[in-house]
Parts: sequence; C-alpha cells; structure tokens
Amino acid sequence: MLEAIGLSQQDEAVYDALVRRTQATLTELVHDCHLPASAARRTLRSLVELGLATRSTGRPVRYVAVAPDSGLEAVLREREAGLRDVRLHVRTLMKMYRAGTRFAHPGELIEVVSGRDEVNHRWVQMQQNTHAQMRGFDLPPYAARQGHTESNHVELALLKRGVKYRVIYDRTALELPGWLDDVTVGMRQGEQARIAPDLPMKLAISDDRLAIIPLLRPGDDVVTASYLIHPSPLLDALVALFEAVWARSVPVQLTSPDAEALSEEETRLLTLLAAGATDKAAGRALGWSERTVQRHVTKLMRRVGARTRFQIAMEATRRGWI
Repeated sequence: MLEAIGLSQQDEAVYDALVRRTQATLTELVHDCHLPASAARRTLRSLVELGLATRSTGRPVRYVAVAPDSGLEAVLREREAGLRDVRLHVRTLMKMYRAGTRFAHPGELIEVVSGRDEVNHRWVQMQQNTHAQMRGFDLPPYAARQGHTESNHVELALLKRGVKYRVIYDRTALELPGWLDDVTVGMRQGEQARIAPDLPMKLAISDDRLAIIPLLRPGDDVVTASYLIHPSPLLDALVALFEAVWARSVPVQLTSPDAEALSEEETRLLTLLAAGATDKAAGRALGWSERTVQRHVTKLMRRVGARTRFQIAMEATRRGWI
C-alpha cells in the first residue's frame, strides 16, 4: 500500500510492526518481521530519516513510531512536491523537444496514414493519448462506418476522465440521421459543441501535440487516408484556425438558460436556425416533418414579434435564450 509514496514492502512491514507495538527494540522487530538484524537495522534507519520513527538514547535502544497521520502525511507532501517538480521538468523538456523537432527532420513533421482501418486506428489512438483536450472540426464523410448513428465511445470514456472536448460541427452534418441525438449524449457528458457554416476541412487536434487531417478528394464519400501533423509551425497554425472559428461559431444549446421561456425542443430549433439550418435539415435533426418545423418557426415569430428567421435568432440571442 505504501509503495506509492516510496516505501518498500520491507519498510512497510517494519513500520506496521512498530505501529502495532508503538515502541520496540531491534530484537523485538526482528522477531515480529522475521528479518535478519542487519536488514531490520537498515530499515529502521530509513524510517527515522523519513520521519516515521524516532530513536531513543537509552539502553537498549528503542524505536518509537511517529503517529501515521502526521508522519505519513509529511512523506506524502514531500512526494507530491517532488512530482510537481518532475511535471515542471517534463514541460521544460517538451519545449526543448518541440524546438528540436520542428526543423531537425522536416520530412517527419507530416505523416501520411492510408487505409480506412488504419485511419480509424490512429484516430482512436490519438484520442486515448490525449491528456487535456481534444479540439476538432466535424463534417462528413467519416472513416467510421457508423458515422453519427452511434456515439464516440472513446470520447465518452475520456470525458468521464476529465479530458475536455470542444467540437465545431459543419452545417451539413445537421442533416445526418442521428446527429442531434449523438451530440446530445456527448454534451450531457461534458462536450462543448458549436455549429459553423462551411468549415474548411475535417480536423482533430490532440492537446497541442498532434493533429489529424483527413485527405479527401472531390466526390469521396469515405475517409481512407489522413495526414498526421506533428509539432511544427503548421500545427500552431491549425490550433489558431480552430480557435478563430470557435469564437464565431454558434453554441449548441440543449436547454435554454431561461427554463420558463422555451421548451427543450424550441431551444434546439433556435440553435439550428441560428446556425443557418434549412427546414429540411432542422427537421432531420429534430425528427420532425418540414411542416412541423414551419409551424414551430411561425409560432416563434409571433412570440418574439419577428418577420424573418434571422430576426428570430437575433431576438432569441438578445433575450439570452440561446
């Protein structure tokens, strides 16, 4: 149990025996732990140095256990301080590593991955190796056969672990069957989602360490090849592009901040309208007919005194509904 803070099994056994006795001689601990006297003596010296025991000056020499709550807590704080120093050193080493790899081997900064299965494998691997956040542009087509008909189970697991996901969906994704249900599942686990018209490409960025760009030609309906972008000025530019598009995209809202003002369905419809969705696209996303969409739009127009869809979105934004 105490190996996590640097104590060996032998250290822990001697300390446990000492705690049970409160104080003991070397001979007593040798008997309790079935250790050679030399090994027990070295362990006791280590426990004294760690502040987990004290040594009397009388004869025979007795060792006294320091209360576990104070003694072990002090060791734990020392180990935590050491780990913080290691993390800081890792960051310094990573800065040196990135600086050294940016131009040392330019040909290795962009990697081409071919084959649908291999692209999927590297996509999953990239997510699983993410420590802080995933950022991405999401638009059809997809390498995964299920597209948006099933949730990204890797994402859901990482969200529970505390990894942040920020995703911008292209307006064309709204027409995909199951899109809104899939996004709703992710958002309820913590995904931050936005919608933008005409995203320039499919893109995913893992931390500030790696990006993947699917290689698509006009007419392609599946992803069979991708570029992997390693730390470089190009990766920096992709991060900056994502942040710029994120700032001007429309947030996806599952519920209105004013719960009495809008229903959940109305909030979702307003989000789609603000993103420029057509009646057809909004209907597919919501599982409604176009006639039902038009009826809800007319109702919202009357409610806010708007004459156009644009005015509905502007008024809803002004009122803080979306």
